[in-house]
Amino acid sequence: MSDSPLVTEALALARSSVAPGPDFPAGPANMPPRGEALPVPACLDRILRLSLAGGRLRPAPSAGALHPVDTYLLLGSGCGLPPGVYAYHPARHRLHRHGPAPEPAPAGAFAVLGVTARRTVSHYGHRGWPLVLLDAGHAAAALALSGAHAVCLDADGGLLSAAAGGVPVALAAVQLLPGDHGALGRWAEVRNSSPQSPSPSPSPGEEEAPECLRTALRVLGELADSGGGHGTWHPVAGRRPDDSVLLSRRSASPGFHGMPSNAVLARILAAAETASPAGPRWSLAVGGPRPGLLTSRPAGGSAAGGGAAGGPAAGGGGFGASAAHEGHVPGDGTATLHRPASGDVLPTLAHWAARQGWIAQAGAVLLAHGCPAGASAAQIRHDHLAAGYGIGHAQAAATAAGVPSRPVGSWQGADLGAALGGPAGQDWVIHGLALGRTPAVDRTPRPTTGRRTGPATGRTNGPAAGSTTTSATGRGAGAATVPHAGAAADAGTGRSACTATGRETDAAPRPAAGPAAGPATGREAGTAPRTATGPAPRTATGPATGRETGTAPRPAPRPATGPATGPATGREAGTATRPAPGPATRPATGRTIQGDEPS
Repeated sequence: MSDSPLVTEALALARSSVAPGPDFPAGPANMPPRGEALPVPACLDRILRLSLAGGRLRPAPSAGALHPVDTYLLLGSGCGLPPGVYAYHPARHRLHRHGPAPEPAPAGAFAVLGVTARRTVSHYGHRGWPLVLLDAGHAAAALALSGAHAVCLDADGGLLSAAAGGVPVALAAVQLLPGDHGALGRWAEVRNSSPQSPSPSPSPGEEEAPECLRTALRVLGELADSGGGHGTWHPVAGRRPDDSVLLSRRSASPGFHGMPSNAVLARILAAAETASPAGPRWSLAVGGPRPGLLTSRPAGGSAAGGGAAGGPAAGGGGFGASAAHEGHVPGDGTATLHRPASGDVLPTLAHWAARQGWIAQAGAVLLAHGCPAGASAAQIRHDHLAAGYGIGHAQAAATAAGVPSRPVGSWQGADLGAALGGPAGQDWVIHGLALGRTPAVDRTPRPTTGRRTGPATGRTNGPAAGSTTTSATGRGAGAATVPHAGAAADAGTGRSACTATGRETDAAPRPAAGPAAGPATGREAGTAPRTATGPAPRTATGPATGRETGTAPRPAPRPATGPATGPATGREAGTATRPAPGPATRPATGRTIQGDEPS
């Protein structure tokens, strides 16, 4: 069992279906700057621009684009600025003096990744602190991909906090320029020996913070303290992508589909495993004509599950491990993908990922899994940080291959080992990266006049780029039904956390303040009522399904005044003009989706 009852209980709650909320103010989007704004020295300009710079749109993804990670730079001699600790302001791409340097100052430069948990917990509640860990892993990966030398994910949090000038919670360190890893201890001594340095004080109003935030801060504090000394430093492995890849990597809007080639999937899986060789475990859940789980090693190695043959998926998903399913899928001649389990796993993942139906139509999902229910604080910290770090590398590999991708951070009840027939509570999905072949924007309507753009079933086409249309049934627009007992989601029960760059994350819908799809019409919010000249609308099958009854073709269409309005509106030509376009609202919260235009 875990060495901390608080951490054990918090992890179980984060993995449960208990709904988070309500939201509370997130506070400043960046750490408040103090002192003069200084330019980033030339030796670090490229690294920071390609990794962390920006407002809501940044190269490093973040759950809800809330970016809880704060970066503190420890600049020694020869870095272009007087030695010292500097806080980095990503929106302004500027540094602010934060603390002194040792005398004499050690050579090299380090980044210490602290976190402001309130930004994420304010929206995701008790599910927020694991997302903070994943975001810190993504930030470390972004720095590594842009040219850093080494990464440490398990150093003592007190050491990191003191080295960075006394930040409340610090989780990881990155070596930006060559230097001695032991220099972190010298940076920490400056803080510990300075009588003028006040102890970290709570943020204004923190004493009255919601219980979920107070718990998250205590949990993150215990996880930070679970590190040991200077930690283990891992040189950045793998081939660094081109600058154009780093700047263009973005979380694709839901709706992409089609399975990438085996060769591409093998490269993406290898990128994650190479980046995080010490764990967690990695698998690929694939759709297509032969759905199932793929790994880079045969069953009995690091393959998922390892339990009894033919174990059913949780909730009746219907996939399982069996020796009869063992085989290999050729990759590009240098990698082999093994198949330890067969079955339609993607709908099960859609259910586990806060019932996001669009995942059931993705081509594949890269999964980081492990972290048993009774894991120690040190393992919980490492597995989550390493999962974000590995997914960060995998997303860069997907971007380089032209594969649309979207990280998925929040998972409920995702006991992969039990789904494969193994013991319960030993092998949980921690993080995922949904992959496809065809972006949602490539979907085009059929050439029709005066008719719906969708097929004769009465469904509209899939969501347009940037839209979030997960319904209360657990389906996205046109998504396959999740084959789960009790798959229908109660409104407001769960938010997902697709870690998206500059985009709000998808969430299972709560009653929204903004416009939502009408409960019985199958039309988008904001469409005007149909005129009396056309045939009477058919009765809807039920609230929030978005489909009308009957699959037979509609009666003769009304005379059309122009072409159909678009692939995702579900309206016939000739209907009243849609209101002037404005910011789309998220179906779960009524918040404006920011960054849904191409970025």
